Amino acid sequence: MDSLSAHRDFGSAALNESDVERDPFVQFGRWLSDAEGAGLSEPNAMVLSTVDADGVPSSRTVLLRGVRAGGFEFFTNYDSRKGEALRVHPVASVVFPWYTLQRQVIVTGDVARVTEAESDTYFAGRPHKSQIAALASHQSQPISSRAELESRVLELSARYPDGTAVPRPENWGGFRLRPTRFEFWKGRRSRLHDRLVYTPAESSGWRLVRLQP
Repeated sequence: MDSLSAHRDFGSAALNESDVERDPFVQFGRWLSDAEGAGLSEPNAMVLSTVDADGVPSSRTVLLRGVRAGGFEFFTNYDSRKGEALRVHPVASVVFPWYTLQRQVIVTGDVARVTEAESDTYFAGRPHKSQIAALASHQSQPISSRAELESRVLELSARYPDGTAVPRPENWGGFRLRPTRFEFWKGRRSRLHDRLVYTPAESSGWRLVRLQP
């Protein structure tokens, strides 16, 4: 547990208001491209936080699968823990932890399901084994053993061999988070980090403000 007492200072590269795009979606696209170009593992991985019916928060890592129609898209089992939480409280926050680049993006907003057609299109493009896995797993539900899950996978693989269409489970599909807030964070020396926040302007577009670290 040596990391608990370690102190790593960040660099001197700044994040200035004059350096960023006026549209946070465009700015996000620039930083995502930088993360991809830097060879980061799973640059589209984001930590998704939700709140359940009892007000209990939970977080997990999911993959961003699209930025379309003014929102961030991800896919899951609607009966999973996150799916149930989003059913009762359709709001969420996601964090993109690009720490190798000393960058982080936090996006908060309202969440709604994508259309059935959009879920069908995405599911059809998944690898065959991932389709089988989605059909086999009753996500977030208890199971007696790993062997039971693997047996279910074998059964479904025999029913839907490679080259055949796997039906999308009715309780599996996409969500779209429509941002109401973006925060772009850049690590700086002595913990005097840069934090630039976008929120919707009263008329149109986005308002950009700097926060203290």
